[in-house]
Amino acid sequence: MQRRTMLAAGLGLAVAGLMGTARAEDVIKIGEINSYSLLPAFTEPYRKGWQLAVEEVNAAGGINGKKLVVVSKDDSGKPADAQTAANELVSSENVAMLAGTFLSNIGLAVSDFANQKKVFFLAAEPLTDAITWSKGNKYTFRLRPSNYMQAAMLVEEAAKLPAKRWATIAPNYEYGQSAVAVFKKLLSEKRPDIQWVDEQWPPQGKIDAGPVVQAVAAANPEAILNVTFGADLVKLVREGNTRGLFKDRKVVSFLTGEPEYLDPLKEETPEGWIVTGYPWYSIKTPEHDAFLKAYQTKYNDYPRLGSIVGYQTIKSAAAILAKAGSTDTDKLIVAAEGLSVPSPFGEITFRKIDHQSTLGAYVGKTAQKDGKGIMVDTVYRKGSDYLPGDEEVGKLRPKD
Repeated sequence: MQRRTMLAAGLGLAVAGLMGTARAEDVIKIGEINSYSLLPAFTEPYRKGWQLAVEEVNAAGGINGKKLVVVSKDDSGKPADAQTAANELVSSENVAMLAGTFLSNIGLAVSDFANQKKVFFLAAEPLTDAITWSKGNKYTFRLRPSNYMQAAMLVEEAAKLPAKRWATIAPNYEYGQSAVAVFKKLLSEKRPDIQWVDEQWPPQGKIDAGPVVQAVAAANPEAILNVTFGADLVKLVREGNTRGLFKDRKVVSFLTGEPEYLDPLKEETPEGWIVTGYPWYSIKTPEHDAFLKAYQTKYNDYPRLGSIVGYQTIKSAAAILAKAGSTDTDKLIVAAEGLSVPSPFGEITFRKIDHQSTLGAYVGKTAQKDGKGIMVDTVYRKGSDYLPGDEEVGKLRPKD
């Protein structure tokens, strides 16, 4: 009796093991990393976006018949934590690829991990140019339009302004430094008469807005470049409004037209800032209409830019996996290079030369409506129109 019981138990374990193996073989995992606890205004809509995409992918048959599963980890806004999370996802969860990240320094940390461990990484949000150029590698691709791309879109409008004296305000870490550097370079090329009269570098998430505003006002610029976002942006706008910093001055601002950053400003929203953003309420295309309907049906809420990024990250990852027909890293790279995929903003392509997608951005001006900040006079700028050619990229990016 005891022997038969032991045999039965052993057989049960063996069958369970076989069933577990079968289930594992029917699943493809993506390891996703982001700063959920640090930046919920962006990352919560972002999570909703990728969850909607996973649902749609699996409802349509998964990845070549296999169920798509996303295993998500919080990096707490710390590069070391992000690399630890990446290592756990690869070694313990056996993910087919890594995806996500928000802050540029964290994106670079995960990109370095991917390069060392030879793991495919689809960077969702980090905007630093380094991730696809100076520190680019064969394993890393990026979805969102880079600092260079968004700066080029904004410079197109900034160069038309009569202002000659410019000041800059940006968070003192990789993203802010990169954005200011490329904006100054591109605007100075178009307008050699520009003078850069002041730079302010508050720590990310810890701006002391009073002294910053006072210092900029003392430099007496005719125009200001702003790169702050989130709570820092709210503090800057409030203090700037109180002290009259923006009165009779033009302001050009990265990201401020994104709902997650514009919404908290409410009736304090400054009018007439030239911004990149996401005017979900005024986009009238079949692709965006379909996304908007699906998102609002699932969440009973309007999308933020994070929603688009999360959604398209997983949709792009699924397309790469489907084309590769494999989870082998080298095959994923081959599949991704030059791949074109649909998006709520229209078709985008992951360029072979630098692994940058051609996803674009909306450019417009800030305004108020019913006590809320909105974007007006908006136009979609295709990412492909704001990227340098192959020869220039060849100089910027190391050889794989």
